[in-house]
Amino acid sequence: MASETEPLRPPQSRTAYVVERLKEDLANGLIQPGETIKQTVLAKRYGVSPTPVREALRMLESDGAITYLPHRGASVREMAPDAAVDLYRMRASAEGTATEMAVERMTPSGLALIEEQHVALNKAREKGASSAKLSQLNRSLHFTIYAQSSPLVVEYLELLWTRFTPSTTIWTGEHSGDLNDDHEAIMDAIRKGDAKRAGALMSEHILRASRIRAQDPSVRAEGTHTDMET
Repeated sequence: MASETEPLRPPQSRTAYVVERLKEDLANGLIQPGETIKQTVLAKRYGVSPTPVREALRMLESDGAITYLPHRGASVREMAPDAAVDLYRMRASAEGTATEMAVERMTPSGLALIEEQHVALNKAREKGASSAKLSQLNRSLHFTIYAQSSPLVVEYLELLWTRFTPSTTIWTGEHSGDLNDDHEAIMDAIRKGDAKRAGALMSEHILRASRIRAQDPSVRAEGTHTDMET
């Protein structure tokens, strides 16, 4: 068993395990912006000691997802509206490129996994699943696509997604139809092997999400953190 103070060596490192679990909980909204993160609670949830939790929080703080406040401990950072727009622009460029690369390197098994995630999201939407559930399935679909590019690309995109953890998802009844239409167009391009079109459609899809957040007060970013520095 690897020491908790040794460099990350998946899957032995408990710190790496906690980092991944924290990223999932942040992305899925299980930990809300502004919410104080209790290390003892997370340690119990993840089945580890407080030490890897503490180290994981420090790593996420350096990534910009977590902030430490005097006498309050760790909490989830949410960006100000202008910074959120900047981040979405970065995501649009990066995720468009990742999708293009994914189509260029697509395998039959990879396409089958993407189709599976696409169907799961559609079925959940048809059954009236919660917006939080739809958001979770949306993330799974996106990263199943990006996983066909390269681990380096996925690692970078995970960082971008972790940097912005809004308190409200845009996968509501009002917006989910347009977002779903985007997915259908992206999937059509992926199936046809049209890498350029799939990438362009993905980029526009991310920009649509940005416009939704900017224009709809109910889902607009409300944080005060405007810097993008780590």
